[in-house]
Amino acid sequence: MKLATYKNNTRDGKLMLVSRDLSKAVAVGDIAATLQAALDDWAKVEPLLQARYDELNEGKLFNVVEFSEDDCESPLPRAYQWADGSAYVNHVELVRKARGAEMPETFWTDPLMYQGGSDDFIGPRDDVLLPSDDWGIDFEGEVAVITGDVPMGVDADKAGSSIRLLMLVNDVSLRGLIPGELAKGFGFFQSKPSSVFSPVAVTPDELGDAWKNNKVHLPLISHYNGELFGKPEAGEDMTFDFGQLVAHAAKSRNLGAGAIIGSGTVSNKQGTDHGSAISEGGLGYSCIAEVRMIETIRDGSPSTAFMSFGDTIKIEMFDKQGNSIFGAIDQTVKQA
Repeated sequence: MKLATYKNNTRDGKLMLVSRDLSKAVAVGDIAATLQAALDDWAKVEPLLQARYDELNEGKLFNVVEFSEDDCESPLPRAYQWADGSAYVNHVELVRKARGAEMPETFWTDPLMYQGGSDDFIGPRDDVLLPSDDWGIDFEGEVAVITGDVPMGVDADKAGSSIRLLMLVNDVSLRGLIPGELAKGFGFFQSKPSSVFSPVAVTPDELGDAWKNNKVHLPLISHYNGELFGKPEAGEDMTFDFGQLVAHAAKSRNLGAGAIIGSGTVSNKQGTDHGSAISEGGLGYSCIAEVRMIETIRDGSPSTAFMSFGDTIKIEMFDKQGNSIFGAIDQTVKQA
C-alpha cells in the first residue's frame, strides 16, 4: 500500500490512500482518520486499507481525486518517536578521518543513534525556514521505517517484523552548530531542526525484491539546485539493517506504534576510501558535509559551501522501471 497525509488545518492531517503509480488518491476516513490512528489499530485496519487499495488500483472506486504531492504533510506530521541511526559507517568514518580522529572499533558493531525532535515535521514540498544561513545548513538523504508496537529487548529478527511502512527523509542539519553542541557531551538539539519525510509512506511489499534483509536495495537520488548530486545504493555499505536499528532503539524501552527509525545518511565507499562525486563518474553523496570531509582529507580544507537561502534540494527513489516510489521531497531553503 501507499499512504499519504493531506493538509486539512488539523495537526495530524487527513489519511489518504494513493495509487501505486501516484496518480490517484482517495480519503479513507471511514477506516482511519489519520495515519497514527491506522498504526494504533494496524491488525484490524491493515486488511481494510489493503482491500480499498486494491480497488483504487483497479479503478473501482468513486470519490477519487488526482494525487497532489503539494497537498501533503509528512506522512506523520508529528510522531511519538523519531530516532535516527547512522547505519552507513562509511559516513561516520569520513567524519572522524576529516578531523584526524580514530574511529572506535565498536562503531562497526554498535549503532550510533540520536533522538530527534518529532513534534513538528516539515511537509515534503514546504520551504525549510531557518533564521540564518550562517549555521551551515545541510540536507541528509536517508531512508526511514515506521514501526508498530515493539517490545523492549526485542531481537533484530523480530524487530524486522514490526516494520509497517517505509519513507524517505531529509534530516536537515546545521553543521555549524554541531561542534559546540557535541563538545558539551550531551548530543544534538539545536543543530537538528525539524526533519522532512517523503509525500508517501509505503508498505515493504510495494518494493518487491528491492526490500530484502531489512534493507532497501535501490539508489537514493538527490538533486541539489537542479543538478544531480548523489545516487548511492541504499542497500550497499549499510552496516546495520533496519531490524538491527529498531532493536537498538528498543534495547531499554518499548517503542509505540508510529515510532520512526532512520537509517542515517546513505553513503557508499564505491570501491575507494571515500567514494567519488558524480562529476568524477561516481555515485555521489547524500549530504554536503561528506563532500567537505573528502575535500578536507584530500586538500587540507573544504571548498564546497553549505546551503544558502534560495538553494533547493530534491530527494527521490525510483523502482527498476523508473517509477517514483515515494514521491519527491522537493524544497527551498528560505529565511524564517
